Amino acid sequence: MAEGGDAAAAAATSAENTGGNNETSELPFAESGPEDTGEEEPAVPQRTTFLQYLSSPIVTLLVGSGETETILTAHQGLLVQSPYFQEACAEFADDGSPRQIELLSEHIDATGCFLEFLYTGDYFPRKVPGQRTLEKDPTIPEVDLTGDQLLKHAKVYTLAEKFGLAALKNLASSKIHCVNSTAKGEIAYARYVYGFTAKEDVAIRAPVANFWATRSHTLRAEAEEEFRSLCLEYPQFGYDVLTRVLDEKLKRERNEKMHPGATPSRAHKRPRHSSGTT
Repeated sequence: MAEGGDAAAAAATSAENTGGNNETSELPFAESGPEDTGEEEPAVPQRTTFLQYLSSPIVTLLVGSGETETILTAHQGLLVQSPYFQEACAEFADDGSPRQIELLSEHIDATGCFLEFLYTGDYFPRKVPGQRTLEKDPTIPEVDLTGDQLLKHAKVYTLAEKFGLAALKNLASSKIHCVNSTAKGEIAYARYVYGFTAKEDVAIRAPVANFWATRSHTLRAEAEEEFRSLCLEYPQFGYDVLTRVLDEKLKRERNEKMHPGATPSRAHKRPRHSSGTT
């Protein structure tokens, strides 16, 4: 019996020295590491450096058609930030064949602004910090007499919509409201907006209609024939303007009933000024 007791004691001592687990004794470094919970550590996202963008393949862009066709190039790593180009670049083969994308219906200046945004995060002219104005461009007049300045940003807006870049859309929209325009310039801008944006895109259409609804009594007189032509060409524009005029009239009538004798409030207009110069 003594021998049996000694054997049991020896076994107990051995179990204590090995932690009571024969498998553990076969893993001498098990206790030195963290406890294995069976869950994978979350992967740390890798930051893509600008050098990596510049090391990506060069893509040729054919912009415009006929005499206006222009060849531009850009790095694929930057282009694929756009869902449109991501899909197009996915068709390229890694066999050294040319990487080329046709943009036959796009405007060269708007495409240039798009590429400038990809490389720098902005495009010229930039907004002046803390002000509702843009950088001075000595090559263009301070007052947009023709609507070209408004159309520049409107075309960037529609291009950003097509290419799926919301940040560029918002940037272009904010620059539109920094342009000092005329009635004829506003007509050209409104015609483009109602001709090249979706009916559901109230982000850009609503400010146009609001602007004309609150300023039509003065702006229409400066461009009567152009305003009439625009309403006939795009009935939705005329309807949107009329709806806002009638809504504002109804709002004033309600306020007068609720507060008789009170001074009527001035109508709010889109936060962009227009020059009386034609």
